[in-house]
Amino acid sequence: MLDKAAPVSMPISSLLPGDSPRLAGESPQHVELLAATQDLPPILVHRGTMRVIDGMHRLQAAKLRGDETISVNFFEGDEKEAFLLSVNANIKHGLPLSLADREAAAGRILVSYPQWSDRAIAAATGLSPTTVGAIRQRSFVPAQRESGRVGRDGRVRPVDGSAGRLRASEVIAMNPDAPLRAIAREAGVSVGTARDVRQRLRAGRDPVLTSQRDTAKERGPSVDAAVESQRHRTGNTVAGTDWRSVRSSLSRDPAVRYAENGRAFLRWVDGHVIEPVEWCELIDAVPPHWSNSVAELARSCAGAWLEFAQELEQRARKQPES
Repeated sequence: MLDKAAPVSMPISSLLPGDSPRLAGESPQHVELLAATQDLPPILVHRGTMRVIDGMHRLQAAKLRGDETISVNFFEGDEKEAFLLSVNANIKHGLPLSLADREAAAGRILVSYPQWSDRAIAAATGLSPTTVGAIRQRSFVPAQRESGRVGRDGRVRPVDGSAGRLRASEVIAMNPDAPLRAIAREAGVSVGTARDVRQRLRAGRDPVLTSQRDTAKERGPSVDAAVESQRHRTGNTVAGTDWRSVRSSLSRDPAVRYAENGRAFLRWVDGHVIEPVEWCELIDAVPPHWSNSVAELARSCAGAWLEFAQELEQRARKQPES
C-alpha cells in the first residue's frame, strides 16, 4: 500500500533503478525536458528494495541537474504489486508507454496473476480485453486449466460456466416457476445466466452453451459425462440436434424430396434455423442501443418455434402406432 505520509527527501545515491515496464529504457529527450523543470514531483519508491517504481525520468533529470536529493513517496508491498503499480502509473501520466511496452507488461502480469480476468488486466495495462486474451493464449497458462478468474470488481467468475448452468437446470427442473433470483442464488450463477438457462430449457435446448460443452470435453470425461447426464435428467435429449444432419436425412426422404411443400419447407427452415456458433459470431454486430429490441425479437421467434414444436409433438402423439 502507498505510504500516506508526506514525501521525504532522500539521497539520490540511496536509490536503485526500478523494474520499469519501458522496454527501451528512459528517453534522453524527456529527461532533458524534465531537467529544465524547477520543481520535480515526488517519485515513487518501493521501500523494501529502494527501487524506483515510478519516476525514473525524474530521477535521471535530477542527476543531470546535479541534485543530491530527490523527493520520495514510499510504497509498502511485494515486488509483483510494485510492478503492477509501475505499469498503472505510467499509463496515467508522464511519457506514455508504447504498445509493445503494455503488451509485454500484460504478459508479466498474466504470469503473476493468472486468475485475473482479461478485462481486469486490460484495465491495468491500457489494452483491450481482446488483446489480453490473445496474449493469454500465447502464454504458458492455458485458460481451460483455470477454475475461475477475478474480475475488475474483485468477484471470482468461473472460466467454464457449464457446472453452474447444470446446477441451475437442476433447480429449475425441481421448481420451474421459481423466481430467477432464487434460482441464481441456489445455483451460484448470475440472474442473467438463470434466465438464459430457463429459456433454453423451455425451448428444448441444452442448458450448457456449445462453447462450454467443448470446454468441458477438453477438461475431461467426468465433466462431459456430467453434461450428458444432466441433459437426460432434464428430458433434454434432443438438445444437441444438428440441423445439417437432420436436413440431409429429410432431403433424402421421398415424402419430402418429391413433394412441392416438402421442398418449400426445407428452403424455409434453411433461413430460420441458427446454430449457437452462428449467433456467437453475429451477436457483436448488434449495436448496444438495439440490444433490447433484438432480444425481444429473438424471444418472439423462440416462442413461435416452441409453438411449432408443440404442434408437431401433438400430431406425432395422435398418429397410430405402426
